[in-house]
Amino acid sequence: MEKQPRLFSSNLFQEYRQVEVVLNRCVLAWKETDTSRTPNCGIISIPETADSHVVQVCDIVAICNTKDDDQDNVETRRGPKKSKLDQLYPHSFTVSYIRRTRRHQWCCSDVTFHCTSQGLCEQWIHVINEQLSLFTNRPKRLLVYINPYGGKQLGNRIYEQKVAPLFRRACISSNVIVTERANHARDHLRTEADLDKYDGVVCVGGDGMFSEILHGLVTRTQIDNGVDQNQPDAELVPCSLHIGIIPAGSTDCICFATVGSNDPVTSALHIIVGDSHPMDVCSVHHGDVFLRYSVSLLGYGFYGDLLTDSERKRWLGPARYDLSGVKTFLDHNYYEGTVSFLPAENNVGTPRDKLLCRSGCCVCQRKPSSKDNKQWKMSEELETSDKDISYGWNAINGKFIAINAANMSCACPRSPKGLSPSAHLADGTMDLILVRKCSRLNFLRHLLRHTNKDDQFDHSFVEVHRVRKFHFQPQHHDLVSLEDLSEKTGFNPLCSLQTACNYSTTHSSWTCDGEILPHAAIQVSVQCQLIRLFARGIEEEQQQRMFEDPFAAWTPEPSLYLS
Repeated sequence: MEKQPRLFSSNLFQEYRQVEVVLNRCVLAWKETDTSRTPNCGIISIPETADSHVVQVCDIVAICNTKDDDQDNVETRRGPKKSKLDQLYPHSFTVSYIRRTRRHQWCCSDVTFHCTSQGLCEQWIHVINEQLSLFTNRPKRLLVYINPYGGKQLGNRIYEQKVAPLFRRACISSNVIVTERANHARDHLRTEADLDKYDGVVCVGGDGMFSEILHGLVTRTQIDNGVDQNQPDAELVPCSLHIGIIPAGSTDCICFATVGSNDPVTSALHIIVGDSHPMDVCSVHHGDVFLRYSVSLLGYGFYGDLLTDSERKRWLGPARYDLSGVKTFLDHNYYEGTVSFLPAENNVGTPRDKLLCRSGCCVCQRKPSSKDNKQWKMSEELETSDKDISYGWNAINGKFIAINAANMSCACPRSPKGLSPSAHLADGTMDLILVRKCSRLNFLRHLLRHTNKDDQFDHSFVEVHRVRKFHFQPQHHDLVSLEDLSEKTGFNPLCSLQTACNYSTTHSSWTCDGEILPHAAIQVSVQCQLIRLFARGIEEEQQQRMFEDPFAAWTPEPSLYLS
């Protein structure tokens, strides 16, 4: 790594020890120096082999005069008593920075340096603030929506106790709106909010709250740009504002799949430092009528039935999903229909290539070329102009227990790998998972693999395709055979002498990011990188370590400032 020249360096005091502090454009570093002071000065002797500490400049949340910080502490009644070091060196500054704790979790830590003069203290504050001002992606004004009813109904408390103090420390102003009804945030964003005043929109809640923000922001963007959302082949305009997610719901699948944890502090710190990650959005239509947008899971059959049943048990809270899951599994329904899809090509990988979407993902950094766009439009035009012509399209007819379309891994604490572990956040594709009719035992084996590291697609009754678009048309029969009726209901019909019984089969429902769609026949298209989140993707373990050599900061380099 190329060495950066020092911007500033000084000998300061930190926790009764003398330290040399160095700042360059990449890191703020300090190490203990060998010094001898009399015991009554409160300074102890430190050997030269003491540890060094390095903080990347991009991980610095804020810097302030410690007196100002103490005043804030007094106002909140948690101000510590002044130490002997404070009395000896009253001029000090505090640096708040990101520290990685458990896997994928961050916290905000403070380090205080005491200076020999007020001028030196002000110089340090000025130089570090000067470097922070170069990060123009950091938000200064946020529009925050809080869902007080989602999950365990802790949205307000999570924001006030864990998030708001961090925003204030980073000098971020926020306009907070506590939602009063379903779709309050969606409607406010779509018609009332003055979006020019803000650098981003933040939702405090679960996946349902995020869906409201998504629909409100995307719809507002299309209206402002004159785009008709009811046209399935419309090219949607990407949203200019970033979306931040403070998890406070039941599962928080979207936050878990984009950050790696459901920790509110970690998510708040991603927002503060202005992390940015694109995300695909699926548009769902029924004919020429727009239904919804989806960013995580579209599910028909098992997951559609599960959610439909759970809606009747909302009084049970989050436990309703477990109960409905068991009931739906025991029902073991299957549905017949035709799935048509446009496969993804041009080296976007496969759902079973074990290439996980992580921070800095090379697949998501590749945007579709104009050649790709022309090919997709040509295939869509041929598909709609002549049903007998399907340029590049495949069609599968069968009986399915589940049809799932995953726009991301759909990982969550209960399923750490997710429904499709190798799905990507921003590659312009989704993974279409078809689970054909099988025994309960085989389906249970498939479900159990969502909770472990085994390949959940390695079954003869499961197939998965990486696609850019797909259509689904349910098939209805007025008559079914005795064999199918027995398989579907689990009971033998009374009219055993007949070859068929009148049995009106019904179709399942689609669940779209936790909401039930009113139609079973749908068309789905991926809108590549339609939105951007305050996130950086899940960091690998080696990415969480410091890439900068801690001792590189101590090599002799030309300094711009010395003290």
